Amino acid sequence: MVSAGKSIDRKTMTAFRPTVLSGILSAALLAISALTPAAAQAPGQVRAQGEPVQADPAGPGAPVLGKLTNYRDEMRRLITNIAKFAREKNPGFVIIAHNGMELLQKRDEVDEKKVYPARAYMMSIDAILQDSMFYGYETFGQPTSKEMKETFAHLVEVAKRDRVSILTMDFARDPKKIDEVLAASRKQGFLPFVAHKELSVMNSLPPYPARPFHENSNHVLSMSGAENYLYLRDTTAFGQEDEFALKLHDTNYDMVIVDVFHGRKPFSKRAIETLKYKKLGARRLVLARMDVGTAATYRFYWKAGWQSGAPRWITAPYPTDPDRYFVEYWRPEWHNILYGNANSFTFGLLAQGYDGVVIETVEAYRYFESDGQDMAAFK
Repeated sequence: MVSAGKSIDRKTMTAFRPTVLSGILSAALLAISALTPAAAQAPGQVRAQGEPVQADPAGPGAPVLGKLTNYRDEMRRLITNIAKFAREKNPGFVIIAHNGMELLQKRDEVDEKKVYPARAYMMSIDAILQDSMFYGYETFGQPTSKEMKETFAHLVEVAKRDRVSILTMDFARDPKKIDEVLAASRKQGFLPFVAHKELSVMNSLPPYPARPFHENSNHVLSMSGAENYLYLRDTTAFGQEDEFALKLHDTNYDMVIVDVFHGRKPFSKRAIETLKYKKLGARRLVLARMDVGTAATYRFYWKAGWQSGAPRWITAPYPTDPDRYFVEYWRPEWHNILYGNANSFTFGLLAQGYDGVVIETVEAYRYFESDGQDMAAFK
C-alpha cells in the first residue's frame, strides 16, 4: 500500500481493551502566539453545510470500563468535537478527514447487515481526502483493484447524499495516467491531486503537470471555490522557512496543505500569511495536517519519560516510523492535547491563522479493532 491507514473493509468490529488511566496530563504549549482571551471564551455552534451540529456536551471522556468500545464511534466523536471547538472561534474553519470513508456509515450493533448514514459526523466535516481512488492502492502507479473501486463508489454516493465533498490523492508518475486521473476525478466532481512520490516522503512540487490543474485567478475563500490543491508532508527540502513560503507564493494552487512544522519550528504567522496568496495575487486556503491517531516524539506535546505504555494510553510504535505511537484516541488526556483549551493543537492552528485542518491517521480504529494485528493497513 502507498499511504498510512487507508485500508477499507465492510464490517464494523468492536473490541474490549481494559485500560487503567494513570491520571490527567497537562497539555503542552504550542510554540506560537495565542488568540485573545475573549476569543478563546467566545460561545458558538458548529455549522456544516448550513446546519447545526451537536457535539458531545460533556466534553472529552473515556468510555465506561466494562463495556464494549466502538472504536469507529469514538473516532467520529473526536473529529466532531474538534470541529465544534474550532468553529466556535472561526465558523468558516475547514475540516477534512484524510481517509476513513467507512466512518460515513454506522452499522447496527445487533444486525450488522443494517447500515445507516452517520449524519452527525458528516455534518461536522467539509470533505474527505481519499487516497488511491484510481491509482496506487495496492502498488504505486498501478490501477486500484476493481473491488476497492466498487467500495469507494458506494461510499462516494453516501458522501454526496449528505453534501460531503471528496478530494482524491492518487499515486502515479506516468503523464498519461495522471491525465486519466485528473479527467476522471473532474467528471465525478472530485478535487484531485496526483502525488509523484509515496505519501510519507511528499516533499516537492509535482513535476507533472507543470502548472496546477485548472489553474485560475479566482479568490478562494472556501472549499467550494477550489479547483485544485497541493499536499506536502515535509517542507524542509525547500530551504529556510522564508524560501519555502516564497516558492509556494510563486504558484497558483487554490489550496495548500502543509505540516505545522518546518523542521523543528512551527511556521510563523508571517509565513502562513505569505502562503495564503497565489502568484497572481488572489487569496487561497492554507490548511494544516493534524495526526489524531498517533503521538510523535518530535511533537510539542511529547514529555520526557514518555514511551510505549507510559502513560498507558500510548501503545505500540507505528510500523514505518518508530518515533510515532498509536494512542488510545478516546482518552481525555489525548483529547485535551488536541482541542478544548488554549494550549491545544487546534487552538494553536487557529492562533496562527490557518484556514482549516486535515485530520490524519483517522483509520487508527482499525488497529484497535484488530487488537493491534491489522498493521498492514499502516504501511
